Amino acid sequence: MSTNNNNNVCDVVIFGGHGDLAMRKLMPALYHLCNNGFLDAGSRIISTTLSDMTQEEHLELVKTKLNEFLAEGEFDENVWANFSKRLSCVKVDVTQKEEYAQLEALLNRMPDNERVYYLSTSSSLFGTICHMLQEWNLVNDKSRVVLEKPIGRDLESSRKINDAVAEVFDESCIYRIDHYLGKDTVQNILALRFSNGLFMPLWSSRSIDHVQITVFEEVGVEGRWGYYDDYGALRDMIQNHLLQLLCLVAMEPPCSIDSNSVRDEKVKVLRSLRKIGAEDIPLKTVRGQYGEGVSQGKSVPGYLNEENVKRESNTETFAALRIDIDNWRWNKVPFYVRTGKRMRKRYSEIVIQFKDVPHMIFPRGGHCIEPNKLIIKLQPEESIKLVIMNKIPGLDESIRLRPVELELNIPEDAQRNPTAYERLLLDVIRANPTLFMRRDEVEAAWIWADEILRNWERLGVKCRSYAAGTDGPSSSIALIERDGRSWHEE
Repeated sequence: MSTNNNNNVCDVVIFGGHGDLAMRKLMPALYHLCNNGFLDAGSRIISTTLSDMTQEEHLELVKTKLNEFLAEGEFDENVWANFSKRLSCVKVDVTQKEEYAQLEALLNRMPDNERVYYLSTSSSLFGTICHMLQEWNLVNDKSRVVLEKPIGRDLESSRKINDAVAEVFDESCIYRIDHYLGKDTVQNILALRFSNGLFMPLWSSRSIDHVQITVFEEVGVEGRWGYYDDYGALRDMIQNHLLQLLCLVAMEPPCSIDSNSVRDEKVKVLRSLRKIGAEDIPLKTVRGQYGEGVSQGKSVPGYLNEENVKRESNTETFAALRIDIDNWRWNKVPFYVRTGKRMRKRYSEIVIQFKDVPHMIFPRGGHCIEPNKLIIKLQPEESIKLVIMNKIPGLDESIRLRPVELELNIPEDAQRNPTAYERLLLDVIRANPTLFMRRDEVEAAWIWADEILRNWERLGVKCRSYAAGTDGPSSSIALIERDGRSWHEE
């Protein structure tokens, strides 16, 4: 166990503390932070629940879930003995003012602790919870609030939620979380771009042909049909996760690595995104919805045959877009993004494809010659590879080439790689907002995404069907191939 003496004494209050996110992601992350000495001994983790539960029942539930969701061999009884001392739970119906009395009593036992309120609930409750905390005098200048996405389903609803939260918390104390930004490889994009003279002069339309961003999931809606049907792939994934990745690839160098400098540059990118108007919809967008098929060797139902389906639906479970950025650096460089559920394989990656050499002196002779690519993989494993051309060994009269991959990864050692939620939770505890979205970022992304959603509705764009376990509708292939390019496939 390592120790760290530079962390705040902090109470982490998780609203929705027995929900799937809390048990699957937050508790394992906090367990590791405790094990590695990043939680001060005086810090507490308080879960709010909708049902009465004794302390013993709460501890048994958390222990069971840690054994389920921690990697094999990570659960340790000695670590648990230390971690469990910090855990407690209180029953709170967040809509009822009187139900906050127990929480107030618990927090005021240690009134000097800084407070982090993690809202792992529906975004429609964010404003209510914040105002209740204020009425009970549980918010001070050292309190912070974490908001899980999605924050609304369009610009109007997002503004209402953010307005309600802003009545209680200053913008500097609001942490809008996107777990993709906590991945080491995502942050390594900044290190790769801005600490290496090799890449800096190449990072523009002079050398880059196009960029691809893919986030594919094998799973379907997993019993969350009612929730997902209100959002769809564009709202659920592209408006936040994929646009954040695009910003890190496309942003200008910030003047420093401090939070506002980085986020200022991301906002500039979002405001430079070319609108996708009604005339562009058929050529630059694809909507898809999975039908029945085979996934992971098993037959699976289509989206409209999932559990708890309530109605016919045109909600997209797949979306692909061509995005253009109207600025000097990226003039005429398309960004192709796609995301979907029930895909052939689970993976997320960013591919920066460089332009071909202006004149090829080596005979092709039927042998594959590829353009250079920088491939940044985010899941299931994280890696960075540079694809370059290399001579095939041999005594042939002509030089034959083949693509080879240069690994740009830090060598693996015995130290485990922290999860995204570990890093992000630690940043909240340390009051470092760099990896979190500022309000103007969220609103700029919604302004752009709303234009597409409105045009889909106005034009009556129907979802193209694709079989579960495939790479999506064939029209997504046409979207990129009409530009003379192809998707990079795993």
